[in-house]
Amino acid sequence: MTAATRRRWSLRTRLVVSAVSLIAVVAAVIGSVTTIAFRSHLYDQLDTQVSTIAARAAGPQERPPRSTGPPAQASGGLAGKDPLKVVTGGGAPVGTVGAEVTDAGALGRSLISTQEETPEDPQVTDRPLTAAQTAALATVPRDGDPHTVTLPGRGDYRVQYVSGIKGDFLVGVPLNPVRNTLNTLIVVEVCVTVAGLAAAGIAGGVLVGIALRPLRRVATTATRVSELPLHRGEVAPLVRVPAAEADPRTEVGQVGAALNRMLGHVGSALRARQESETRVRQFVADAGHELRTPLASIRGYAELTRRGREETGPDTRYALRRIEAEAERMTGLVEDLLLLARLDAGRPLSYGSTDLSPLVVDAVSDARAAGQDHHWRLDLPEPDDPAAIVLADGSRLHQVLVNLLANARTHTPPGTTVTARVRREDGKGRGAGRDAYVGPWVVLEVEDNGPGVPRSLLPHVFERFARGDASRSRAAGSTGLGLAIVQAVVTAHGGTVDVRSVPGRTVFAVRLPAHPGQSPDLGHTPDNNHNRNHSSPTGRGLSTRR
Repeated sequence: MTAATRRRWSLRTRLVVSAVSLIAVVAAVIGSVTTIAFRSHLYDQLDTQVSTIAARAAGPQERPPRSTGPPAQASGGLAGKDPLKVVTGGGAPVGTVGAEVTDAGALGRSLISTQEETPEDPQVTDRPLTAAQTAALATVPRDGDPHTVTLPGRGDYRVQYVSGIKGDFLVGVPLNPVRNTLNTLIVVEVCVTVAGLAAAGIAGGVLVGIALRPLRRVATTATRVSELPLHRGEVAPLVRVPAAEADPRTEVGQVGAALNRMLGHVGSALRARQESETRVRQFVADAGHELRTPLASIRGYAELTRRGREETGPDTRYALRRIEAEAERMTGLVEDLLLLARLDAGRPLSYGSTDLSPLVVDAVSDARAAGQDHHWRLDLPEPDDPAAIVLADGSRLHQVLVNLLANARTHTPPGTTVTARVRREDGKGRGAGRDAYVGPWVVLEVEDNGPGVPRSLLPHVFERFARGDASRSRAAGSTGLGLAIVQAVVTAHGGTVDVRSVPGRTVFAVRLPAHPGQSPDLGHTPDNNHNRNHSSPTGRGLSTRR
């Protein structure tokens, strides 16, 4: 498991995994110590049992003085008994082995106890060891300590050499019962540990979830604040973390209290920003209204002077024309600023069922008349196709089209091909927030094959007074508000606008919510009186593609 994978885990998962891992380590240590201690205890018991059986077989370790009498008298009356019978005697488990050791160190008789099952009564008998088993038994050191040896076909044994008045013997008992007990203990420990870890994981998940519930409330509050459009417009009072989750005596409370303090600062900054924007908008609106009259007067007096009866020189006539041109340009700038101020103030638009195709035809026809050195093309839906119908303010959308086409005409060299396209798009919702519109959309695109928008300008192309470099020069006297007006109008209609640009292909895409199920009333607005076959005089010379 990599560190990156662990970082992707939630705090709840990491806490539960850490706790369960700690419990697993503790359980493993306890189980290992218990198993080792129990194994040592069982081996001690087994060695004691081996020593007891061996002592019974060999008798006391001190031999009596050697005598010349009969063997029975010399051995104190014990020589008549078979010492190897201890393998089947009381206290010896089934499978006990015993072997006599001669004076030369070789093994003599060797027996092993077995149990024969009979219908009446099970009996324990003995039988000789095989040659291989006897050879394995002969390898046990003769130091009087228990040793582990493997007998072929019988498994491991604990065997001890013992010497006494009855002779020298090797006695051993099987290790299988001890190992079976240890294996059972290990299985029980593993099963109990696994069950305990599962229970700890479930209980830990529940307890950690309860403990982190206040933190989730704090996160929910932060998420709700992050979904607010804080960058523009009037902002409602920001939600706060409840007082129960803002207690500074707890860790989560410290986070909640810090978030509340931060939201307080953000709210103050937003109020200051809103007040500043309101003052600026009001100033722009007031200044625009005040400038309209003097600008109109300047244009009127300049035109009156130029057309007057008094003779004027060429320099004066040129100056008057320049005064008129600059006054007209300033009037356009004032009108643009007033429109942006009205849109920023949320003034209502005149919505109606609008067909984009006639608007595109009119706008492209006007753009062709102003830029005859460009190639203009149309890509529109079929006649009577409702794919281009939106619920919008037709005059404002016409202004959007005019601005986009003027932008393409102004900032591309002669010979550039400009295509105006209308299509329908069924896609996912665009925009932010829970109430973001989910398609279908009507998409209006203006595409050109010019040099493209500079990469450094792309993030700021819709900002007010944005200026491009030489490839998108301001030679035509643009105010820098055209694309800002486009974005403001489209946003007011609940749509989006974006630009994709590479050298040789620039596309401005306007997406507006579709108005399905209705056909446009072609007689309601002058803009909708064009024939869908584009046979009007204003549409001549356009390359049209269905």
